[in-house]
Amino acid sequence: MTRDSATDHVARLADELENFKQIAGLLTPSPGEIPKLDGVDIAGLSMPLNGTLGGDHILYIDFKKRYALDALVARAAAAGRADVVAELEKNRQRAGILLADVAGHRITDALVAAMLHQAFLLGSYYELEVSGQITTKLIEHIKTRFYESTNIKKLVAMIYGEISDTGRFRYVSAGHTPPLVFSREYGRIMRLGADRTVSETLIGMFPSRAGGSGRGRGGEDQAQPGRGAAVNEIHLLGSGDMLLLATDGLTEHADGRFVDDELSRRLEEVKDRPASEICDHVRGALLAFATPTDDISLVVVKKT
Repeated sequence: MTRDSATDHVARLADELENFKQIAGLLTPSPGEIPKLDGVDIAGLSMPLNGTLGGDHILYIDFKKRYALDALVARAAAAGRADVVAELEKNRQRAGILLADVAGHRITDALVAAMLHQAFLLGSYYELEVSGQITTKLIEHIKTRFYESTNIKKLVAMIYGEISDTGRFRYVSAGHTPPLVFSREYGRIMRLGADRTVSETLIGMFPSRAGGSGRGRGGEDQAQPGRGAAVNEIHLLGSGDMLLLATDGLTEHADGRFVDDELSRRLEEVKDRPASEICDHVRGALLAFATPTDDISLVVVKKT
């Protein structure tokens, strides 16, 4: 290969890479509109290591808007499904938050996160139609599908939870770092007990243990016995208490020293500000503390 042809080859590769970046940017979904709940203030931030796209992803679910809740209620009522109507109505007082962390921080990892985003939204709609709520079966099926149906051997940590207007947060974790809770009364991050931080395995590591599938001879799903995913519960008791959902880029920032040595103090400084300003303050604090080495995402849920 001559020098000129090698130069042309490199230029074509660079052009293809730029084209791929543009396509990946178009395919990567937005988190959606931040839910509005009485008594709860929500905000989030994402900081891809490469400055554009990475393996972290946030997904907000405002049931009233994203799923046309009124229409779902009307259809269930017309079908005489009072039990489903009752469950659907509960979604007016709660919102869903999903935080995912694909192993790696490249553009291709953002595409894996996009696959998870679409799978979760589609599965959520089906669950709302059938039972009026998102159940642990959705997480179980996603784990199995990612394990069995894709050739992308990427591990994904994920946490999905629903916050109510009373400050109750119920969540399922698939290998994700546990939530952090900041107490306004005590001015620091409080430790959560093991009973409130139970986690399943990472997505992509194993199929689900409950409702998962082996493959029958004809390729059909065959349910395997086992328990469902563990549901954890946290209560934000006082006004100003905060729940923080963060990927390990934040919890392991500077070998964990940022959370251990700095975060409580920084949250104490801005505890009376809106969630969006708290996110901005944490962003500035962690950048000042050390240079990031991973994608970083954070969702702040503050009881007002």
